[in-house]
Amino acid sequence: MEPLDSFLIWISDFLGDHLYEGIFLAALLETIIPPIPTLAVFPTAGFLASQQGISLIGLIPMIILGAIGATIGTSLIYLIALKLGRVVLLRYLKYVKVSEKKLTRVEVWFEKYGDKAVFLGRMVPVMREMISVPAGLLKMRIPKFIMYTFAGSCIWSTVTILSGYYFGETIGLTTTTSLLP
Repeated sequence: MEPLDSFLIWISDFLGDHLYEGIFLAALLETIIPPIPTLAVFPTAGFLASQQGISLIGLIPMIILGAIGATIGTSLIYLIALKLGRVVLLRYLKYVKVSEKKLTRVEVWFEKYGDKAVFLGRMVPVMREMISVPAGLLKMRIPKFIMYTFAGSCIWSTVTILSGYYFGETIGLTTTTSLLP
């Protein structure tokens, strides 16, 4: 079994026992270690919540914890980019296959769309992890970065968790109605 597969199985098991902590941890780690996909973890958590009988109101803490975890992790990447600068950062980004050309493209895009890039970028897979780098390199104000990151992360958490939750609800309804004569 691949190490990533083993890790994802561990995350699923952890989510089953520690739903709220798991959401926070997955969101935090996803922004620091990109191969951990919240696009898989958050809907799974929503599904598990529906199967455990958690109400829609009970999802609110999960959504907020997901957004807080993502904001903390993304802020760390932002601070690293801010402190290290472009030259040093490029030396390390080559290990995750980010070339200077790709970084330049992201910086140009960021300069064009500015603050909206952080907000919208938090809702786009892959861009979720990368948007912190140009924000840090181009010295976006920290309070603004945190506000836009948290807002975008709340929307991402809401959509992905609810998709899993409603999927679980639908399966529950289908199973219940198929048992009726």
